[in-house]
Amino acid sequence: MLLGIAVVSVFLLLIMITRFKMNPFVTLMIVSVFMGVAAGMPFNKIVDAIQAGMGNTLGFIALVLGLGTMLGKMLEESGGAERVAKTLINAFGEKKVHWAMMIVAFIVGIPVFFQVGLVLLIPLVFTIAKETGISLLKVGLPLVAGLSTVHGLVPPHPAAMAAVDIFHADIGKTIFYSIIVGLPTACISGPMFATFISKRMPNLPVPEVFIDQVKAGRRDEDMPGFGITVLTIMMPVILMMLGTVADLTMSKTTYMYTLLKFLGSPFMSLLIALLFAFVTFGFARSFKMEQISKFCDQSLPAMAGILMVIGAGGAFNKVLLESGVGTEIAKMASSMNLNPIVMGWTIAAMIRVATGSATVSMMAAAGIVAPIVVNLPGVSKELLVLAVGSGSLVASHVNDAGFWIVKEYFGMTVPQTLKTWTVLETILSVSALVFILLLSQVV
Repeated sequence: MLLGIAVVSVFLLLIMITRFKMNPFVTLMIVSVFMGVAAGMPFNKIVDAIQAGMGNTLGFIALVLGLGTMLGKMLEESGGAERVAKTLINAFGEKKVHWAMMIVAFIVGIPVFFQVGLVLLIPLVFTIAKETGISLLKVGLPLVAGLSTVHGLVPPHPAAMAAVDIFHADIGKTIFYSIIVGLPTACISGPMFATFISKRMPNLPVPEVFIDQVKAGRRDEDMPGFGITVLTIMMPVILMMLGTVADLTMSKTTYMYTLLKFLGSPFMSLLIALLFAFVTFGFARSFKMEQISKFCDQSLPAMAGILMVIGAGGAFNKVLLESGVGTEIAKMASSMNLNPIVMGWTIAAMIRVATGSATVSMMAAAGIVAPIVVNLPGVSKELLVLAVGSGSLVASHVNDAGFWIVKEYFGMTVPQTLKTWTVLETILSVSALVFILLLSQVV
């Protein structure tokens, strides 16, 4: 019954947005209430779930998008994005620049959250699309494919690290296997799929709210150097990597550990990177503090609508979880007689489709599968981590905050986002499963 209510809720959401053109934020609020009432949740629990879901989602994403957008604005105003774009175009050639974006995203995405990587790198997509005339989707989809692949498969992402702990897997082997599986997966779901789908979709312009981020046509001497630009972009990545190194090598009781974890948190690393950008992209480019502050102010209004939609997606996700949909799926899937790797992938995939959260589905699936496979001989715990990780990425749709982030940044309609982002995530998930099964034959 709960699964049927969840399906009806998602169907209503799609109809209200696509057929009746209702505002996505209002629609998500309405459907969240409908889901709670239909599932028999007490009224006060429905309100609490919506408030908690929106608050928990925005508590992280608002900080990340706010600081990341300011950093992106500084990158654009200084000419840094144009410098990186021109360098990549010259190095790879216009015909292969979408491969460059996938590689950059795969590397940058290893220590950072999906949302952080997207906010940091999306200005490069806009600038490259403007410079080359290549479809925004052909350049941008490889970016999100690279980021999403490492988000679901590669430690030290939180859900992957949690799954490593639940399965008692070896962290080194897990990272090694995740890169073996992740690279071909990102290639298929990124540049290859982007080349195919971009020919079958309209050539999307840069969304108006982000048009100020695209500034092309500067002279070389008017732009910062490639090295200092990359260092500034990579500053949060470097700090987060230091936090990861601390996790793996230091005692949690030492002062250095707490310091590196503090500096390596997404909020602090982005704040430090933004302050660093004030110097490298601001003062070094002869901007005064008044101008830098103006750039920061200009970057924020465009985020308001996006944040409301993302928060509403988090509210819908929380209501789905509180209604017990995830528990019902777990009971159904755990009774299936499947290969352990396929079982892990299937359970994670079902929870993902129902709840929209990759992190929740990965951790829940790991918790369900681990007791079942603990005594089975010859099952690689590291590959089970990758199996639940890949399953947690499948079929991102309207109950996933990531769906709305991609939709807004690329300026797509809901149907266009379903045809591109949702299909990309499904290709990514299934491709990863195939590579995991192949790898299981040799390890």
